[in-house]
Amino acid sequence: MYIVGIDIAKKSHQAVIMNPDGTLTGRTFRFTNTQAGFDFLMKKISEVDSSLENFEFGMEATGHYWLNLYTWLTEKKAVVHVINPLQSDALRNLYLRKTKTDAVDSKIIAQVIRIGQYSETKLSDEKMLIMRDLCRQRFFLVDIVADLKRKIIVMMDRIFPEYQGFFSDTFGKSSLAVLKNCPSPSEIVSLGTERLACLLRTASNGKFSIKKAEALMEIARNSFAARISSQTFSLMIKQMIEQIELVERQIQELEQLIAEYFNSFNTKITQIPGIGPVLGASILSEIGDINRFSSSKKLAAYAGIDPSVKQSGQFVGTENHMSKRGSMYLRRSLWVAAFVSVHHCREIVRLYSIQTSRGKTHFQAMGFICHKLLNMVYAVLKNNVDYCPHICTEIRPPSWTNELAQAALEESDPEVPIC
Repeated sequence: MYIVGIDIAKKSHQAVIMNPDGTLTGRTFRFTNTQAGFDFLMKKISEVDSSLENFEFGMEATGHYWLNLYTWLTEKKAVVHVINPLQSDALRNLYLRKTKTDAVDSKIIAQVIRIGQYSETKLSDEKMLIMRDLCRQRFFLVDIVADLKRKIIVMMDRIFPEYQGFFSDTFGKSSLAVLKNCPSPSEIVSLGTERLACLLRTASNGKFSIKKAEALMEIARNSFAARISSQTFSLMIKQMIEQIELVERQIQELEQLIAEYFNSFNTKITQIPGIGPVLGASILSEIGDINRFSSSKKLAAYAGIDPSVKQSGQFVGTENHMSKRGSMYLRRSLWVAAFVSVHHCREIVRLYSIQTSRGKTHFQAMGFICHKLLNMVYAVLKNNVDYCPHICTEIRPPSWTNELAQAALEESDPEVPIC
């Protein structure tokens, strides 16, 4: 069986064809990431052997650049192995000379496939990939909204410092109506009490009226605002409010579509506290096939919430933080779910209180809750069972103690699937 090692890049790939005994059939060659480049690859392969069944292809999961070539090869019924770059790095370190070129990398990838000591990344089905992309896009839009809100607050501190705290929610409907029309004190005064009261009455569905308008008018007249650039900042705030409204509508559209895809999988993880359809879709799509993980510890490592290990000789570090080396989207989804559950689920509140009573900080306790929720997700998905509070009582999340760090060191498994 011939082995084709391919070093993936954005615009072009480097490839080499290796004999079963480890020798090369010829020199390495480069082909573009286009259909013409793919045809050139097929031509070079046919010069060695006319049957594609006699070849195995190996490539690293480099960003998203491998997906195009992977899908074209699989349509040809080729055997394709996508490996973790960390594993090819391990073989590269065996060479004395510190040489890293595309040609060398393609040879190393071929050797990894020939040796057979690697863990393989499996591409999820199309619906799962679509749901994952939708969830990641939602996170992107949520971050845009958060950034816009932070900028608005900074600008309001300059042109109307007394405004923050006047409404219970600076970005609630009533407050947004004011910011969208008259964010500066001078604009509020110019608007007049009656028109301001009408604006507040409409935005709040009758909750606020003349008294709220008079109070806002009073602090606007006596505002200790900066005397420069107020008109410029006022214009920028109005534009950012419009951007927030647009992006939030897009987020709502995404969430409806995400929920539709998520419901088609008929999973039970939304029974777990803090996990709704949107977070459930993000968690499920980032995990993919749960059978990739033979234990909850490997899933924790994939999420990057496993404890890092610092050990040398007789020394074992006691300050062991989260490794944060896995899927940041899965880790973020778990964190949001933990935040929700610790405010709404009695069992989670009890677990949180136990951790804080033992001297753990808020973030350490939240890390414990994240790990507990992930254990629940693993148990529900792996066994396809309903959630119950004691579903993972036998699986204790690490508390990052010295003993658990040593256990993690002894039980570490390099064959953890990658993103």
